[in-house]
Amino acid sequence: MKPSSRPPRTPSRLSDSLHRKLNMYALAASASGVGALAFACPAEGKIIYTPTHRVIGPNSTYNLDLNHDGTTDFKFRNLWTSTTDLGPQGILSLNPAQAGNGVRGSGSMFFHYDLALAAGVQVGAKGPFLYFSFNPMVLGISTKCWGPWTNVKNRYLGLKFMVNGKPHFGWARANVSCNLSDFKITAVLTGYAYETIPNKAIIAGKTKGPDVITVEPATLGRLALGRN
Repeated sequence: MKPSSRPPRTPSRLSDSLHRKLNMYALAASASGVGALAFACPAEGKIIYTPTHRVIGPNSTYNLDLNHDGTTDFKFRNLWTSTTDLGPQGILSLNPAQAGNGVRGSGSMFFHYDLALAAGVQVGAKGPFLYFSFNPMVLGISTKCWGPWTNVKNRYLGLKFMVNGKPHFGWARANVSCNLSDFKITAVLTGYAYETIPNKAIIAGKTKGPDVITVEPATLGRLALGRN
């Protein structure tokens, strides 16, 4: 039998543009389910970091979903009012939205505040955490503001939240201003992160390193649709 004169077949190569599109689609698809994927492989523990810029103004609420699984883990509330007798009154708080979730805090028997942690502080099992439904960050009455979050920048909330019955730790970074002369308390959430391994501590403010994955849902959503 006469051997074929055709050249041997070689594996075909994807064009560079198609290869990039497939990579972007895979990245976007994985990011959209980052919570489920991260917890499916706990041995490969990662810090999932989400940068954001969310303004929480007077009389507004923001639901914080730390691991992007569709469940609200914590609620920011900014309540504001003014009366003839007491003048302007405001309360800014972050409170657990699910059983077992907590916020690093401190206080007396009668009153507790959510702590404003500095970058580099370890958030882990040692706590202490507050599990109440009302833990203010800032209180404002008439001409005075109280609380560790009064007029601070780049401070961190230490967070504990439950996933499949196991505790995970995270943080949320915010700037807060309290100016009663302008009748306003305003918070700006600038980022948040969590550790994928149960019971493993996280360092507040850590956003770089081989164990950090940065998730930007808006950008990745555009990539999934083939937009730049």
